[in-house]
Amino acid sequence: MLRVPFDELYQALYKAMLALGIPEDRASRCAQLFAETTRDGVYTHGLNRFPRFAAMVKNGSINVRATPELVASFGAIERWNGNRGIGNLNGQDAMTRTMELARKNGIGAVALANTNHWMRGGAFGWQAADEGMFAICWSNTLANLPAWGAKTPTVGNNPLVIAVPRAGGNVVIDMAMSQFSMGSLSSYSKRDAPLPVPGGYDAEGKLTQDAKAIEESARTLPIGYWKGSGLALVLDAIAAMLSGGMATHQFSSDPLMEAGQSQMFLAIDPSHLAAAAELNHIADGVVESLAQATPTEPGKKVRYPGEQTLQLREENMQLGVPVDEDVWQQLNAG
Repeated sequence: MLRVPFDELYQALYKAMLALGIPEDRASRCAQLFAETTRDGVYTHGLNRFPRFAAMVKNGSINVRATPELVASFGAIERWNGNRGIGNLNGQDAMTRTMELARKNGIGAVALANTNHWMRGGAFGWQAADEGMFAICWSNTLANLPAWGAKTPTVGNNPLVIAVPRAGGNVVIDMAMSQFSMGSLSSYSKRDAPLPVPGGYDAEGKLTQDAKAIEESARTLPIGYWKGSGLALVLDAIAAMLSGGMATHQFSSDPLMEAGQSQMFLAIDPSHLAAAAELNHIADGVVESLAQATPTEPGKKVRYPGEQTLQLREENMQLGVPVDEDVWQQLNAG
């Protein structure tokens, strides 16, 4: 991959956002989120996702001027309408509001309907953890994952984010309900590289590490088999029911028309329950215990969720952010 300075990546994305008709302040925030996603090593949902984002703006699936609106509230939970606005901005705004509710009530929840793909859901977990809060958030998607016992896609791979604040480095997991996200599958397929573990089935119904074969069969593998399949279903139901939005079975099967997603954002402010030092002591103990595990490959460290993100962030800020050369050229060509 080609490496470019972070500021150069941000400026190129910002210019492209403006060309799509996004107002300056929103273009700046959106470009920042895309650039930070790429910087942190989530390449499939950063710059590489921009062409699809631009196509959805152009076909009208994304309203670049829309902002979320409050629909209903009760105590520490609120329902918002995303008005099919820009997904990562809607997500950032929803988590900001969720944290405001948590500061007031100890816990806060925002159910967001009628929004769009949030790109890197982990960004909103980091957003909360950086403020010393615990967070859980998830989104539904179009049907791209066969339910356990089915051959055709019937549930979404509904990404789930859980974040734990820690002074020495937040613990943040960002995971799809499929063994590999659709973006990861596409990346392996493009490189013609085998998956590290089986990620789905081929046309003959055999587990395979061949990403292209999985894309052709549309039979991705749920995490934990029936457990991941069941979790995907209940995440979809909760998000759609609490937000009053659409469920997976209501989305178009065309990825360029995947608009109107339902999402949940939860935050917990522990500041009135325990001192930060006490919480950090507990979190450090958990992380240190993990580090004592015997690795399967000598010399390789057992990492906690989010550890590699911090390492890649530092490395990419120093050496330049890795970008797909074809996508980079396309972005700068306008």
